[in-house]
Amino acid sequence: MSTNGQTNGHDATSGPPATVGEWAPKTDFNYEVTDDGVHWEHNARVYEWDGDEGEVGPEHPELEAALFGPPEERGGHGINFAAIAEIKVEQVGVTKVDPVRSFDTAGLHPAMLKNVQLAGYRVPTPIQMWCIPAILQGHDLIAIAQTGSGKTAAYLIPILSRLMGKAKQLAAPRPTAQDFREGSARPVTAEPLVVIVCPARELAVQIFNEARKFCYRSMLRPCVVYGGGPLRDQIAQLQRGCDVLIASPGRLVDFMERPGVLSLRRVKYMVIDEADEMLDDGWRDGFTKIMSGGEQDEGDVKYMMFSATFPAAARQLAKEYLTDNHVRLQVGRIGSTHSNIKQDVIFVARELKQDAVFDMLTTMPPQRTIIFVNSKHAADQLDDFLFNKNLPCTSMHGDRTQREREDAMRSFRAGTTPILITTGVTARGIDVRNVMHVINYDLPSMEHGGIQEYIHRIGRTGRIGYEGRATSFYNERDEGIAPLLTMTLLETKQEVPDFLSGFVPEGGAQAPLVFDDDSDDEGNANGTSNDASASGWGTDAPQGGHQPISEAW
Repeated sequence: MSTNGQTNGHDATSGPPATVGEWAPKTDFNYEVTDDGVHWEHNARVYEWDGDEGEVGPEHPELEAALFGPPEERGGHGINFAAIAEIKVEQVGVTKVDPVRSFDTAGLHPAMLKNVQLAGYRVPTPIQMWCIPAILQGHDLIAIAQTGSGKTAAYLIPILSRLMGKAKQLAAPRPTAQDFREGSARPVTAEPLVVIVCPARELAVQIFNEARKFCYRSMLRPCVVYGGGPLRDQIAQLQRGCDVLIASPGRLVDFMERPGVLSLRRVKYMVIDEADEMLDDGWRDGFTKIMSGGEQDEGDVKYMMFSATFPAAARQLAKEYLTDNHVRLQVGRIGSTHSNIKQDVIFVARELKQDAVFDMLTTMPPQRTIIFVNSKHAADQLDDFLFNKNLPCTSMHGDRTQREREDAMRSFRAGTTPILITTGVTARGIDVRNVMHVINYDLPSMEHGGIQEYIHRIGRTGRIGYEGRATSFYNERDEGIAPLLTMTLLETKQEVPDFLSGFVPEGGAQAPLVFDDDSDDEGNANGTSNDASASGWGTDAPQGGHQPISEAW
């Protein structure tokens, strides 16, 4: 298998590297080196509280630039925020919170407000408007939200803000940075105050990088653990002390079972991110252990669930662990996307796909691009094809080592290889600034994600107010997804190509579009329903049902 030099490698070219148009030169990778000194994402620098400055430490200009970027490049929201701001928010149940309209008036700790400003966040997104006050007021929370809506900051900002004034009182004893410099530090058992569980390694790293920003100048120390990375390194990070732990479920359970490594007895906040991706029967025992691992008194832990859909397994977990008066938010239609993303669907015969994607890449201005395929073999094959055409590409999928996946992501983020070829599974959590184009080289099949996978993929662009473009190759093999794909195009006011016109609902573009917002196994697996009242909350919603609480902001 030859994959852009990432397994057995391409021969290094002699002389100046060949280029195509305005694209940067392609880059060979060399993995024929030892692991010594390899930069793993879990070893990324964090602010080290020294223990002598009180709750808030001094500024660290070098680390600040590494975390937030140069001042001229900082910015969290795109120029077209209107399409995101028009998303409706519905609140279900008896507990109601009032939204905040700005970060300045949200009641954040001064150090957190400064970090929000450093991150370039100017106006809260709809999910942030409601999640921030709900969490600051101490409620358990369920939020069903679109991809790219700003949900990671929606829970990190208020949780960490609340802890910034209490960390010294609540956190476990641990060595200071000075102790490590002097060599007198002793390993400790990690006793985090916050645990964030997510399904994918790349998503865990992404959340960790956000936590590094929002913990800046506080005594809160973030760590991340995930499968595929070296156990010894991750344990060493935990034993330096950990207040905010981001983890994939398998590695989390592993460390919970290792004496002296990790204890959840101090946990105050438990966040399950992308819950619908993890709650199958195979993870039931693991989640029971995670959710009850700290053995705290009832009410001592605040539970939060974030999900794109709300299937039966997620509802059951919520019923078991969340308080009866928890806040439920639905941000936009479950599983929907927004109009910041221009979607084009073009007909391309299977045997012409490689030439079509090459022509598309070489006739458009160079821009950071993600290309989705449906199999590991297709990722390898397309990577080789484009690399041999002198395009600066890289790829990742489930058969790659964690080291290869992290190197591919670093190269993509840095722009060294601005074309990333990936399967949907390994793309969870890709939140890279300025991804301008997503190409569905293969549309997802209805048996493997269907329209929800499509929405997730194209949501890698057009994030938090930026504009983006998504192009999908379609042929006769994709007829299964055609009805829902057509409805999604209509919903977001996109052009429907002639070859999909037969799937436009009766009544044309003006007809009411009805989606099944509940991806319960008991429902229609195709994601459509004739029940216009389908809510996604299941049958256990308290009396009063939905309360629409937002206008277009």
